[in-house]
Amino acid sequence: MVLLQASLLPIGEFIAPDFALPATDGKQYTINDFWPFKGLVVIFTGNYSPYAQASWPPLIEIATTYKLKGIECVAINPNDDITQQEESLEEMKKRVKEWNIPFPYLRDGYQTVAHEYEAMCIPDIYLFDVNRILYYHGRINDRWQDQTKVTRHDLRDAIESLLAGNPAPKDQVLSMGTSIKWAK
Repeated sequence: MVLLQASLLPIGEFIAPDFALPATDGKQYTINDFWPFKGLVVIFTGNYSPYAQASWPPLIEIATTYKLKGIECVAINPNDDITQQEESLEEMKKRVKEWNIPFPYLRDGYQTVAHEYEAMCIPDIYLFDVNRILYYHGRINDRWQDQTKVTRHDLRDAIESLLAGNPAPKDQVLSMGTSIKWAK
């Protein structure tokens, strides 16, 4: 398992690429399916990585908390499911039920969307504003292994800042996680 840091993208300039991907609920989603939103959290993640597994509970809590405030969430699994069978759409469906994921979980089987977003690791977290412009690209918090010891709620703070109409946070700590399993 290789630990990587997310790529550095230009905050305030990078525009969310559109996508058309199948989800665990049998539907296909595009970015416009989440409109209207005040903010859209796009999460590149997976099922098996300890970093991804640790990220699900705080992401589910954030999604539940901010849904009524106009923040939408979508998770995208770009991992190769040939070499990593636990990343298949069928396994993703099991995780949605097991973890009670309240937002769409999409399969990027050809990995084109991950490339367009320049995703590097899982989890890789993006927050876009109403105009689909990157507002935040960073970690969820400062303690991925132990949620009881969190002292900085980076993603939550960025969402609050966005909702308050403030400029993007200057101090953004990039996500770190397991490398995306690219197809060979």
